[in-house]
Amino acid sequence: PIPRFVSLRSGEANIRTGPGEQYPIKWTYQRQGLPLEVVAEYHHWRRVRDWQGTEGWMHSSMLTGKRAFMVIGDGGAVLIRAEANASARVVAQVEPKVVGRIDACAKGSDWCRVRVDDVKGWLPRKAMWGTYPNEEVD
Repeated sequence: PIPRFVSLRSGEANIRTGPGEQYPIKWTYQRQGLPLEVVAEYHHWRRVRDWQGTEGWMHSSMLTGKRAFMVIGDGGAVLIRAEANASARVVAQVEPKVVGRIDACAKGSDWCRVRVDDVKGWLPRKAMWGTYPNEEVD
């Protein structure tokens, strides 16, 4: 379905101005696992948008269906909790722009089970970019 979230398969991938290698490179991403939103498709090319709203075309081989997130926010650290509630024990603090994996989000839940390196826990959806508000991820 479109739109949908994916993540960057490679540690380096070009985003182009159009759906083909003949189009100029607009930007090069250098962060494996970065979440991207697919907003259009043309053959093997995907029009993607990043967390800042930058859009361009990327070959589908550079993307994976593994779900990822980026911590968003304009201030300090966001807390990863041991359980899906704001009073649960803190297992880690993560700064804005940290990228991690989404393990699961229940439909309609405000929390997702996430992983950042070896740390596992729960993060509020409002603190991340990479999932839709009521989407189920499993």
